[in-house]
Amino acid sequence: MPAPRLLVLFGSQTGTAQDVAERLGREAQRRRLGCRVQALDSYAVANLIREPLVIFVCATTGQGDPPDNMKNFWRFIFRKNLPSTSLCQMDFAVVGLGDSAYAKFNFVAKKLHRRLLQLGGSALLPMCLGDDQHELGPDATIDPWLGDLWEKVLRLYPVPLDLPVIPPGVPLPSKFTLQFIQEAPNPGSKESCLASPESLGPPSESQPFLAPMVTNQRVTGPSHFQDVRLIEFDITDSGISFAPGDVVLIQPSNSAAHIQQFCQVLGLDPKQYFMLQPQELDVPCPPELPQPCSVWHLVSQYLDIASVPRRSFFELLACLSPHKLEREKLLELSSAQGQEDLCEYCSRPRRTILEVLCDFPHTAGAIPPDYLLDLIPQIRPRAFSIASSLLVHPGRLQILVAVVQYQTRLREPRRGLCSSWLASLDPEKGPVQVPLWVRPGGLAFPETPDTPVIMVGPGTGVAPFRAAVQERVAQGQTGNFLFFGCRWRDQDFYWAAEWQELEKRGCLTLVTAFSREQTLLPCRQGQKVYVQHRLRERGPLVWELLEHRGAYFYLAGNAKYMPADVTEALMSIFQEEGGLSHPSAATFLARLQRTLRFQTETWA
Repeated sequence: MPAPRLLVLFGSQTGTAQDVAERLGREAQRRRLGCRVQALDSYAVANLIREPLVIFVCATTGQGDPPDNMKNFWRFIFRKNLPSTSLCQMDFAVVGLGDSAYAKFNFVAKKLHRRLLQLGGSALLPMCLGDDQHELGPDATIDPWLGDLWEKVLRLYPVPLDLPVIPPGVPLPSKFTLQFIQEAPNPGSKESCLASPESLGPPSESQPFLAPMVTNQRVTGPSHFQDVRLIEFDITDSGISFAPGDVVLIQPSNSAAHIQQFCQVLGLDPKQYFMLQPQELDVPCPPELPQPCSVWHLVSQYLDIASVPRRSFFELLACLSPHKLEREKLLELSSAQGQEDLCEYCSRPRRTILEVLCDFPHTAGAIPPDYLLDLIPQIRPRAFSIASSLLVHPGRLQILVAVVQYQTRLREPRRGLCSSWLASLDPEKGPVQVPLWVRPGGLAFPETPDTPVIMVGPGTGVAPFRAAVQERVAQGQTGNFLFFGCRWRDQDFYWAAEWQELEKRGCLTLVTAFSREQTLLPCRQGQKVYVQHRLRERGPLVWELLEHRGAYFYLAGNAKYMPADVTEALMSIFQEEGGLSHPSAATFLARLQRTLRFQTETWA
């Protein structure tokens, strides 16, 4: 009996789950197993009933949420009318990617595994739960699990003996070939895949809108440790509309200096054009790349040379290296035994792909261009909460951007690709355009005019609440309660004058926590005051709004500690002001979450 084609489906937010899924695909290929690798939302989920062998690789995002590219699948697989025998012919396994620092560690993988069993699927193995907190990262769990997986799969579906395993040091065929062309295309033709007025539907990832940047203003004080920008775009005639809680996705570019350095190290001519050809029939060309495409466009718009390379990068680079010493080092860094060295060399100091290529110059100079798309991941769009209302700023879209910059043991500071790129753009020096599109966010506000809303947004987490407050005030809705926290009132109190004016008009109740100022007060004895402390202080008001006035509660900001601290404060309020026992308080909170009266939008 011929071995069935293995299907690997992934849900990935940052690229880690996709990288693991592609590793599964490569290992299957080396074992001569047919294999397809797809994002969950690009797969026709109705065909799942006919799949004999499926591996699911799923990340967990936010507070136990599925990644964006598996949300449609998630809704489908949890339909209540699906028969319990739907997947009775399927053998499956689930790999989860998560972070045990969060309460809902690998929640998506665990829930999916249970659901596949409910629908009649047979689990090949127990779940594999990768953990970012492990000193060696998710691979510490994934490596031994994969050994068990292949043993099980090959026992069930043996490969013919005359097909030997392709050894690790031999490179697999590239997904694409780059066919360089002698003549550049017509100078009048533009290298873009952008939305035009004739495009069908609103702008999207495959057809973003080139939005003119109107202003780019620093809104933190000159002595503040962080550069935070309020950026405004003109979206007139773009077809873009949005509501409070929605997010804008921005496609960043690599810097000109990095592009030139990359081309120099690899011996590429940035002005050269090529046609991209898939090696297999069922592999489409990336829609983001025009045909023909220049090397400059490929490197500036597509290849994420500023990202920290994963282990798979070193595996392929070792295969392609003609230099004995460099190859030995690359093999060591890509081996299971070398993961501590890889962590020390790359992950901890956040060394980038470009910096690694500069450290291995003989290998970098010998990389065949055909392998560039296999070797280097695609630049991912970055999501920002929209910080303005179309009712107040028609034809405009505003965002609040914290510019990411920090120091590791490496000489050069580490910089966030998108935030640094946005900060570098100056519309006062000439026209600036940024590719963007909009999608629904994780926050939905009540439509009934008399429903109060409690919003907790420390730092840049306040951005979606500015959009909500603007919209609600423009519609005549009162009952807006905002808890805002930052370090200093004169350094990072975003939109202070706007909030204070709304307070005077009776449109907003503002509660602030300035954490560094409180430590200077004798009564605080050096303790910092955060938004969760202010919530407890206003416990009677919070309980009155939630229990008796049907208020909605919203939380936005950093996902590390703040959501757990705020949840703990709410639990205390329910017990102290509502007289609930701890189990009853937990039930009350769960009911708020289930009825969407408690919503969160958090990020790492």
